[in-house]
Amino acid sequence: MNVALVFLITYTVALTAFGVWVGRRVTGAADFFVAGRSLSWPLIAGTVLAANIGAGTTVGAAGLAYRDGLGAWWWNGAVGIGTLVLALWVGPKLWQLASDRGHFTVGDFLEERYGGAVRGLVGLLIAVGALALLAGQLIAGAAVLEVVGGLPRWQGIAIGGIAMTVYFTAGGLLSSAWVNALQVVVLLGGFLVAAPLILRKVGGLEAIAATPGIPATYWDPMYSAGVSSGWTLLILLTPGFIISPGLVQKAYGAIDARSVRIGLGVAAGAQMLFSFLPVVLGMAARVNHPDIASANVVLPTVLLAELPVAIGALSLAAIFTAEVSTCDAILFMVATSSSRDLYQRFINPKATSAQMLFVARAAALIGGVLGMLLATQLATIIDAMKIFYSLLSATLFVPMIGALWSTRAGAREAMAAIVCGVTALLTVQFGTDRTGWWDPSLWGLMASAVGYVGMLMTRSASRAA
Repeated sequence: MNVALVFLITYTVALTAFGVWVGRRVTGAADFFVAGRSLSWPLIAGTVLAANIGAGTTVGAAGLAYRDGLGAWWWNGAVGIGTLVLALWVGPKLWQLASDRGHFTVGDFLEERYGGAVRGLVGLLIAVGALALLAGQLIAGAAVLEVVGGLPRWQGIAIGGIAMTVYFTAGGLLSSAWVNALQVVVLLGGFLVAAPLILRKVGGLEAIAATPGIPATYWDPMYSAGVSSGWTLLILLTPGFIISPGLVQKAYGAIDARSVRIGLGVAAGAQMLFSFLPVVLGMAARVNHPDIASANVVLPTVLLAELPVAIGALSLAAIFTAEVSTCDAILFMVATSSSRDLYQRFINPKATSAQMLFVARAAALIGGVLGMLLATQLATIIDAMKIFYSLLSATLFVPMIGALWSTRAGAREAMAAIVCGVTALLTVQFGTDRTGWWDPSLWGLMASAVGYVGMLMTRSASRAA
């Protein structure tokens, strides 16, 4: 009997059932979108940490560390830095506005500040881009089941995708927050047990350093191979996590601004402490497994091969839970953007709470299916992650930050930021070799800022004249 596979399947069924049970308390759109603004700071910390520790920060980071070394730390480190900025400055401001004015989504804030056109465009971009991010999580979950039980990729994608779609569709943020609290315990426990055991099994850091064929830059924390690690990950990820619609809308569910600040701050600190664990595991895999062909299977391979069966099963469950917990955060973005920012705003402005809840659940169901289909087409986790975070940085970061700290800018500035950011992102993505400073995220972010500030200065000059 494959003990690890049986454990994973049983665990997945239990998580799904728990989420559906919690979802019985959801009776309207407010419960689904913001959990009735009832979440304490421990629940905020748990659901945000579970959302942040996903495919990129576990399987993706380990795969990068296997290839590049210590510089892969930045995949997690940048996430923690972005979340800390959200905790200390951005999150409490947005929560207060949401509480005072009844905001459910980032789109509500954008429309109040810039108008309906900006809201609609950003909502559409988020809904489309989030599908790529969802696909990345499902690819990682499928990699675990492939290594553990030899399941074809499509079957692994289906198992993870169906689980998270069912429990999130049932209860939205409320189900997500309570399921995530359980997932975080399994997640952190699995990695904290696995990392020291595997490091000792392979002979410690000395054995890693002595491994034949490792690059000279393997221990350089700032090394960057193309757009895969080091400073480029800081540029790629930090802005997106400062204004991530999924995290902001989780913060909207807090009971007060203090819970936002403490919950997000605890999540950021835990993220940075956790950040070294998948990197150490990825580097340790080079010692006994020097010929792993796919970055997607580095982490599940080393856990399965180097740990006792019971501990290996717990650690593999930790990876799988990381992917599923992040999937529900992504579905949250898809469901809320589709129902609140697109359906209610542009199709049925008089939609009732019951209608909104129905559309949100339908959007989550459709998003889950589309994410599963896309996961069968993308090659690697990192490919999928880059699509979403590049798009988020190039389109949403500048308008969001600008709206919080300036009252002078309007719809033209926001549109200029979005158009310039996307244009630069696509030009660099498809028109350059994307090495060195030719990073699409960096140029998209800079062009977005130039468009926003340039339009603001032009309008100010015309008024002065």
